[in-house]
Amino acid sequence: MGPKDLAKLILVSNPVSAGDKGYFVATRINLKRDRYEHSIWEIDLSSRETRALLPGPADFAPLPKGSRIAFLSRRGLGKKSRGVGLWVLERGGAPRRLAYFPLGVLDFGWSPDGLRLAVVAYRGKPEPDVKHVEGLPLWINDFGYAYNVESHLYIVDAWSGLKAQITEGWARVKHASWSPDGRYVAYTVARDSLRPYLVDLVIYDVRTKEHKTLARGLVSEHHLAWSPKSDAVAVIGHKMQRGFSSHNRVYVYWLDGTERCLTCGLDRNVVNTLNSDVRGPSYSPAVQWSGDFVYFVATVGGSAELYRADLEGKTERVIGGEGVVDEFSVEGERVLYTYMTADSPKELYVYEGGKTERLTGFNDAVKEALGFARPERFVFKASDGVEVEGWVLRPRGEGKRPWIFYIHGGPKTAYGWSFMFEFQLLASRGYAVVYTNPRGSDGYSEEFADIRCKYGERDYQDLMEAVDYVLSRFDFLDEKKIAVAGGSYGGFMTNWIITHTDRFAAAITQRSICDWISMFGTTDIGWYFVEDQICCTPWRDRERCVEKSPLFYAANAKTPTLVIHSIEDYRTWLDQGVAFYTALKLNGVEARLVLFPGESHELTRKGRPKHRVEDLRQKLEWLERHLRSA
Repeated sequence: MGPKDLAKLILVSNPVSAGDKGYFVATRINLKRDRYEHSIWEIDLSSRETRALLPGPADFAPLPKGSRIAFLSRRGLGKKSRGVGLWVLERGGAPRRLAYFPLGVLDFGWSPDGLRLAVVAYRGKPEPDVKHVEGLPLWINDFGYAYNVESHLYIVDAWSGLKAQITEGWARVKHASWSPDGRYVAYTVARDSLRPYLVDLVIYDVRTKEHKTLARGLVSEHHLAWSPKSDAVAVIGHKMQRGFSSHNRVYVYWLDGTERCLTCGLDRNVVNTLNSDVRGPSYSPAVQWSGDFVYFVATVGGSAELYRADLEGKTERVIGGEGVVDEFSVEGERVLYTYMTADSPKELYVYEGGKTERLTGFNDAVKEALGFARPERFVFKASDGVEVEGWVLRPRGEGKRPWIFYIHGGPKTAYGWSFMFEFQLLASRGYAVVYTNPRGSDGYSEEFADIRCKYGERDYQDLMEAVDYVLSRFDFLDEKKIAVAGGSYGGFMTNWIITHTDRFAAAITQRSICDWISMFGTTDIGWYFVEDQICCTPWRDRERCVEKSPLFYAANAKTPTLVIHSIEDYRTWLDQGVAFYTALKLNGVEARLVLFPGESHELTRKGRPKHRVEDLRQKLEWLERHLRSA
């Protein structure tokens, strides 16, 4: 395989079930035009016939209502525009643009009568030249400067396109949902710019135009779901029980003020946090209410599984196994969903009558042609007796193999049975790939995920003990030709590892963190994430910030290191990569710095196709130099 084989994949996403029809998005990666091309597809759920309804190349997020389909599109917009159009396709007619939102749309949904749509969209006037900043946050990763940008709830007339702004003042509205009886729109909104992670759950009475707050102080970035009787709202979020290490839970709030946690008896995070580098655009709700059950996806070990809970809090698994239910759409007892495994990219599936059927095969040919490998799972007991889960992707052939020890980001995400093109590429080139879920990872208990104030301690031990374990178990792994790699938190751990041991022959650190002091003041999540996770602020706990920063151990580093960073990464800002690279060079360590202009923290997941190919090419070249000849 080569890096350009990434463009052979079709990314299937955003399933929607509507009566006897289903809808989804198919995305092609066009290297020649350096863009992603999205099209909307329709499937007859009776005959299983599939057709391209809107061939694109810039149409996504289908939302049917009767004989019409609302969707988002970037038709006619340039590469530099953040804007998106809200379009409507009449059955048998031509699509027409209903409204335009110059800074993008976060969420949208039909009213039950089909006469209006609730839309959550950005509003503001980004300054093209000199920036005059008086507030926070300064910027948002994968968006840009956001100090004078808000997001609001709008109601859009489905015929004229007339927009009415519903929320006022400084607001960051996250998601919204119309009640089945048409009377209310529920929405989540942050009102404190210094604590933008805390949201209130509010209902807006469409008749009286009054707003009523049902809950305050939730941490939630997820969708809302109304009960069929329009008397309660389900929301996914948490209350900072363990800071940002807390598991998300499903809460239900009744209009009379009653509150109930449906998943507090399930010690798993009720969102999908499995890593994958081949996902398409999706507006699929993470929580949905059908009949007497609330449906959601939970991360369980290395899998993402569909669960449902009744109103008494009894939970049961609906769809599971060694794979990832990525998105879903529930209608009655039928579930239309996308699903991937470690050796198969996402396709569309249906679950009905207790049986599962795959509906699309967009990637069958490329899977057969490229021969994707399936990893082997392993579990070992760490030195404190806790089990740690991992996987090894074995390349073809015999004899000792060089290998890459990959560390995921987060830290509260997970590796497992999801598809990673980069891992398949490495395995096809003769490298084994080993990846684990050390302490701090998602998929296990909340206690397992909680490493606040202790980065570089138990997580570091788990990783080093994992290296020892796989070398003792898998005799094809070369004990000397090992590279360590990771991005974001995985980049932080890569930096930490090479400043605390020289057992690795090479390192690749991407969108990494090396200095918690500068991270605190530059990242879009810094002033609250660093304080919560590292337990320091530069002016109160400087010593702890320094103690947990790999930059201050750079004199110990010896490992040849490739440093990759995006110039417009506002999550782990550019200075993190540049400072660590500079420190390595000044200490005589072989290092290369590769910077990608115009890219964010999302380079490896949805960066420009040509940049993603170059990113993979640089990694292969570095590994070839330091593992093949080592």
